[in-house]
Amino acid sequence: MQTEANEKFKRYALTACVMMATIMQALDTTIANVALPYMQGSLSTTQDQVSWVLTSYIVAAAIMTSPLGWMSMRFGRKKLFIVCAAGFTVASMLCGLAQSIEQMVLFRLLQGIFGAALVPLSQSVMLDAYPIEQRGQAMAIWGMGVMLGPIMGPTLGGWLTETLSWRWVFFVNLPFGIVTVLGLSAIMEETTARKDVPFDWMGFIALSASIGALQLMLDRGQEVGWFNATEIWIEAGIAISGLYLFLAHAFTTERAFIPLAVFKDWNFSVALLLMFVVGIILLATMALVTPYIQNLMGYPVMASGVLLGARGIGTLVAMMLVGRMLKSIDARPLVALGLLASLWSIWEMVWYSPDTSASWIVITSIVQGFGLGFIFVPLNSAAFATLSATLRTDGVALWTLIRNLGSSIGVSIVISQLTSGMSLYRSQMAETMTPFSFGIPLSGASTMLDSSTLGGQALIEQMVMRQAAIISYSNDYLLMCVVTLIALPLVLLLRKPRAASSTPAPAIHAD
Repeated sequence: MQTEANEKFKRYALTACVMMATIMQALDTTIANVALPYMQGSLSTTQDQVSWVLTSYIVAAAIMTSPLGWMSMRFGRKKLFIVCAAGFTVASMLCGLAQSIEQMVLFRLLQGIFGAALVPLSQSVMLDAYPIEQRGQAMAIWGMGVMLGPIMGPTLGGWLTETLSWRWVFFVNLPFGIVTVLGLSAIMEETTARKDVPFDWMGFIALSASIGALQLMLDRGQEVGWFNATEIWIEAGIAISGLYLFLAHAFTTERAFIPLAVFKDWNFSVALLLMFVVGIILLATMALVTPYIQNLMGYPVMASGVLLGARGIGTLVAMMLVGRMLKSIDARPLVALGLLASLWSIWEMVWYSPDTSASWIVITSIVQGFGLGFIFVPLNSAAFATLSATLRTDGVALWTLIRNLGSSIGVSIVISQLTSGMSLYRSQMAETMTPFSFGIPLSGASTMLDSSTLGGQALIEQMVMRQAAIISYSNDYLLMCVVTLIALPLVLLLRKPRAASSTPAPAIHAD
């Protein structure tokens, strides 16, 4: 009895440690965004240069996600987890102490390198720490950190920046990082390290070049004018060539960098496609709603953070419910319910206007969070229910990589569409506007709208741009609706998994 109590205590303590690591990394994907203008002034840099604070982190994390399976196998999962958590904590401290843009970009690069492993490793640990009948609940707990981190990041970042300093956006990681490292050192059991597994340098270099170039293209595209810039053509060429070389090498080598056997699991492959869509919905809608509320509706940073925090409440409630429901209900109807809830909420966002009430924003945000929670946990459960234990760490790394790529592509598409749409609709409205467009001269309608004065011209331009922005945002939300609709039929492709083996994952211990 005492042994069972000790096992439960160790399991819960280990859960707390890995959840802190998960939340730290998930928060840092969005928490620094609101601090960029303050960094720009403090570090005396340009907007183009300060954007590399985000780009360097995203690219480093994307590249270093892919070799996690081999590193865990070669060095042992406990050792890798502790080194990455400690490195992430130290890099966070260095980011807070940075005195120049060069130092900041370098330290963010290090933060991305060490942070890449935290989410995939935490998922692997949670899958192994709980018996098969409790994995739904385990994935619900883990999913809370992954989902709530990006949602709450802008709110926490705004509060820290306004009340303390932008440097506390990074310093906030220090106590959690220290507790995580100490807890993992004391509680987590080491896995067997294997020195006989070769590293596929060709596959790693090809895939890293492809992912890195793609992330750079997505992050820099809008800023430099997409394919009007030579930089984007070069990055697109490297991304395509790297992917081709990686696939050609993977099909012709005995041990591929990412084992192709993971794709033989039907549910895992289908779930990957669905997770790509979830990645798009998760961050792309956030990238749209936040500036809409702040710029068009006039809410300050903290107030908008509170409104958007409602999505986190919906996610939290959904994950607490769905973890229990998975014991008796198949994952497929739960995923479908989540997609339908997300679809409804995004459809309502199509009709947002500056006059939309705060209460309706909260309702739609809660429903969307609820939908995402119902998608995320059952999808994780379905994806890994039948995947071989020998492939689990590689599968988790690929899972995280696909979700991040979906988020990057989704954000790039909606921001590009938003910017180009605003320019297009502004020009279309300007073409038809004259002082007599409304039947009477504008100058006669209001002295403020007198088109013969500079003040009147500026006010008319502001009104036109505001209307163009509203239309562009609506079209982007409509695009997100289409993406969600496309994902719905994929749920039918998922198969009800057979009873999975509860045998501990020996290969993860060897990973």
